[in-house]
Amino acid sequence: MKIVSSKDRASRKGNAEWFTGGVWIDEIAVGAEPSRLRAFRVSFEPGARTAWHRHPIGQTLHVLSGSGLVQLDGEPVREIHPGDTVVIAPNERHWHGATAGNTMVHLALQEADVQGVDVVWLEPVSDEEYSAR
Repeated sequence: MKIVSSKDRASRKGNAEWFTGGVWIDEIAVGAEPSRLRAFRVSFEPGARTAWHRHPIGQTLHVLSGSGLVQLDGEPVREIHPGDTVVIAPNERHWHGATAGNTMVHLALQEADVQGVDVVWLEPVSDEEYSAR
C-alpha cells in the first residue's frame, strides 16, 4: 500500500494551449505499470473550458460541484451537474468545462494507451461553439 499526501502534490494551472480561462488540475493517480490509470480533479472557473480533444482509451467524467457543459463532435452542447457521470468513447472528439455563470469541478478518469498517451489535444473551442446551446 502507498499513501500519497495531498501536501506532496501541488495544484497546477491548466496549460493555456489546452484550456480557455482559469483551470486548475489536481493529480489524483497516475498508475505505475502495469496500471495505465490516470485520475485528475479538474476545477473550472466560470466560462473556462478544455480545447477539443480525444482519449485513445476513452474518458469518464464525474461532476463533483457546480454546473458544466460537455459536447461530443456533431452533437449539441449538454449541461451537466453534480452527481452526473459522462462516459466518452475511445477517440471521440469532445470538450467540457464550466457554464458561463458557475464554476464546475469534475473527476476525469482515463487510461493511457500502450504508448503512454492518455489525451490528444486539438484546436481551442471557439466562443461561438461554447455558447451554441
